[in-house]
Amino acid sequence: MEDKAIEGVDVEISVVLGKAVMPIHQLLKMGRGAVIELDANANDDAVVLANNQPIAYGEIIIVDDNIGVSITDNVKNNQQDM
Repeated sequence: MEDKAIEGVDVEISVVLGKAVMPIHQLLKMGRGAVIELDANANDDAVVLANNQPIAYGEIIIVDDNIGVSITDNVKNNQQDM
C-alpha cells in the first residue's frame, strides 16, 4: 500500500548562486540581458533552499541548453561551517 500522506504538499525549491545589493532605482533601470555582478566566484557552491531553508550545496552544471544543480553535500554534514 502506498503512503499518500505527503501528496499535495507544496515545497518551494530555490537555488542561490550568489547575492548582490543595489538600489531599487538601479534595478528598475535594467533591461533584458543586463548583468548583475554577484558576490560569488565561479567555483563557489550554490545553496539549495527548500521553503527558504538551506538543505544542500551543489555545483551548477550545464548540459546542452539545460541548467541544473549537482548536489555535492547536504547542510547537516556542513553545519559546523555555518
